[in-house]
Amino acid sequence: MERRFEPAGPLRGSLRPPPDKSISHRAALIAAMGDGKSRIENYLDAADTRSTLAAIVAVGAETAVEPQPGGRGKAAGLRLAIHGCGLRGARSAAIDVGNAGTLLRIMPGWLAGQAGHSWTFDGDESIRRRPVDRIAEPLRAMGASVECREGRLPPLRLAGAQLSGIEYELPVASAQVKSCLLLAGLLADGETAVIEPAPSRDHTERMLAAAGAEVSAFDGRVAVRPPERLVPRSLRVPGDFSSAAFPLLAALLVSGSELELEEVGLNPTRAGLFRILTRMGARLEADASGEGDGDAAEPQGTIRASWSELAGTEVGGEEVPLAIDELPLVARAGCFAQGETVIRDAAELRLKESDRIAAVCEGLVALGGDAESKEDGLVVRGSGGLRGGVLDAGGDHRLAMLGAVAGLASREGVTVRGFEAAGVSYPGFEQDLRSLLSS
Repeated sequence: MERRFEPAGPLRGSLRPPPDKSISHRAALIAAMGDGKSRIENYLDAADTRSTLAAIVAVGAETAVEPQPGGRGKAAGLRLAIHGCGLRGARSAAIDVGNAGTLLRIMPGWLAGQAGHSWTFDGDESIRRRPVDRIAEPLRAMGASVECREGRLPPLRLAGAQLSGIEYELPVASAQVKSCLLLAGLLADGETAVIEPAPSRDHTERMLAAAGAEVSAFDGRVAVRPPERLVPRSLRVPGDFSSAAFPLLAALLVSGSELELEEVGLNPTRAGLFRILTRMGARLEADASGEGDGDAAEPQGTIRASWSELAGTEVGGEEVPLAIDELPLVARAGCFAQGETVIRDAAELRLKESDRIAAVCEGLVALGGDAESKEDGLVVRGSGGLRGGVLDAGGDHRLAMLGAVAGLASREGVTVRGFEAAGVSYPGFEQDLRSLLSS
C-alpha cells in the first residue's frame, strides 16, 4: 500500500494516542499467569497485541474482549477480562507471534520453567530475521532446553524444565531480555537477578510487584523470587509515548503548529526522547496528572508541542535504552536542526523489525538528507529540512510513520511504500494525523 503525504500547513488541536504497546503486551501475559480474573482497560487493538491475546489463549488462558468507544481525537482501545491459567498451568502449543518481537522475547521466560510441556515460537518474515539467542543463552543457563535456527534465529523451540535462579549480566541493556528472565525467575529455585548496564523500561517490574511477586531493584540490579501465585489485578493502559512521538515530531517540524497530546504515559524509563528534543531546543511541556487507574499504575499526563528551531545534539550511553524506539525520530529531527546530530551506542537498532540504522540512513538520503551510518548509530548533518521523494517502509511500522511525518515537513512531499505496516502499532495513525491538519 502506498500513501502520499504532501507538505502541510500547521498541525492544530489535541489527540489521544493509542494505548501503550509495551504495557499492553505485558499486561496480557501477566494476567494469563495469574490465578483468577484480571481486568485490563484501554488495551491496544493492533496486530502485535492481538498476537499476544492469541498466544495466551493457545496456552490455556481465557479472554473476553469488547470494544471501548473512542471518538474524535481519542484512540479506541479494548476492554479485556482475562482468566489466567496460573504460573504453572500453561499447555503445550505452537505460537504464531506474527510481527511481535516483544511477545517472541518475553513469553518464553514464563513457559521455560514448566516441565513436561513444549512450545514453538514462529512468526512472519521479519520476525525470522530477529535474533533470539540473547534470551536462549540465559534460559539454557537456568536449565531450560532451547533450540533456534542457525543457533540464533526463529523458529524457537522450547522444552520446559525445573529452573534454577541465576545472576545474569546483560551485555546490552534490553527491557525485553530483562523481562524474559524475570518471568523465568518466577518459576525458578532461589533468586533470579538481572544486572543492567543502563536503565531500561520498568513496566514488567511494576506489574509483577502489583501482582504479588517479590521484586527488588537497586543500583542496576533487578531481582525476583518465586511467589506461590500471581494475584489478579486491574490496570488501565496509558497512551503510548512511542506512538505519540510521531505527531509530536510533526508539530515541532511544521511551521506554526501547536498540539496537545493527552493521557500519554510519562514513565521516566520511556520518555528519553522528551529530554533529547528539549536539549535540541524543542518547545515542549509536560503536565503530569499523577498515576493512572489500577494497582499497577503508570505516570501519565499531557504533552504540549509547538513548532521549534532545533540545534543538533549527541545521543549515547544511558540515554539510548530510554529512547531506543524513538532514535529514528531524533535522526529525522537532525535533518531540520542546525549543526550535526550524532547517535552512538545504538547497535540494538540493527535488531528491530528492520536494520533501522541502515534503513533510516538510506531513507534520509533518499529524501534529500545528509546522513552517514556507523556501526552503532549514525551521523546526520542538518540541512534545514528535507526535499522529499519515496520511502520504502520495508515492513517496519515506525519507518512507515516516520515517512508520513517527513512528508508533512518536506518541500515536495513523500510517498511511503508499504504504509500498511503502521497498523502493527497504530492502526489509526493516518486518520489521526490528517485530523490535526483539518481541525
